Amino acid sequence: MSLIPITYSPAHTLVPTYECFNRCTYCNFRVDPGQDNWLSLATAKTRLQALQNTGVTEILILSGEVHPRSPRRQEWGDRLYELAALALRMGFFSHTNAGPLSRTEMARLKTVNVSLGLMLEQLTPKLLETVHRHAPSKDPQQRLQQLQLAGELEIPFTTGLLLGIGETESDIEESLTAIANCHQQYGHIQEVILQPHSPGQSQTQPAPAYSATQLIRVIQLARNILPAEVTIQIPPNLIANRSDLLACVQAGARDLGGIVAIDEVNPDYHHQHIAELQTFFQHQGYQLIPRLPIYPQFINYLSPRLQQAIQCHWEKVTPAGDRP
Repeated sequence: MSLIPITYSPAHTLVPTYECFNRCTYCNFRVDPGQDNWLSLATAKTRLQALQNTGVTEILILSGEVHPRSPRRQEWGDRLYELAALALRMGFFSHTNAGPLSRTEMARLKTVNVSLGLMLEQLTPKLLETVHRHAPSKDPQQRLQQLQLAGELEIPFTTGLLLGIGETESDIEESLTAIANCHQQYGHIQEVILQPHSPGQSQTQPAPAYSATQLIRVIQLARNILPAEVTIQIPPNLIANRSDLLACVQAGARDLGGIVAIDEVNPDYHHQHIAELQTFFQHQGYQLIPRLPIYPQFINYLSPRLQQAIQCHWEKVTPAGDRP
């Protein structure tokens, strides 16, 4: 009997800055503007050198948000670009998630990233009165427009929902439908992350963890709403019980996202070792296999330079008969 494939990305996170002008009540990532030393290119290069020949392929550039009218916005945008360009020169492939970006910023980042991402979180505006009341860029229409802009620019894109922040079941269905409609128009969404809220030590307002039972129901709903070619991703470090993790996969999840040393968004929750996950899933009839931060069907979205880099990587690691 052949094993059913489940994918993950061997990844490392670079954080240009933890500064963020949003103040979401559940956040365990941000610091106030002006309270962080930005990641230098020299430090990033040292870290990337240590990752070469370790199997890491994805560099997740995950940043706090600098206000669009901040005098440092241009410098911040330059740093995002320079980090991705550095990673590319050193043999890695970048995926940047840095909040809503302008068309110009996105088009520039497309030249050095193989994919970009932004969580829709939830489409309902009522969260602007609760968990997002001090988070202007969490305006749901602004974030939905970002998905549409990525489609117009032909950028392979990752988005997703944050679950357990005050939404209703109908809110979830509305958010998933909006993502599905956007993909049906542009065909650019690679995967949708379903991220259960998991309490952390730094959040400003206590909230319970989103239960595995609820998550499994949402996965089933998502699989019914989303087009079949859009992969559902779940973060395995936020699902403590392996039986629940298996149930999530059986419900339709097929990707575990970036497996990193530290989950910067949820630093209190660490990933299991890849070998342990592979063994567990193999015993259940699944094969856990690594992937790049771009899915093969989106390669033609990339510039010739990036396409060549992908082809060179495949030639090194994949037998000729098995290449996409």
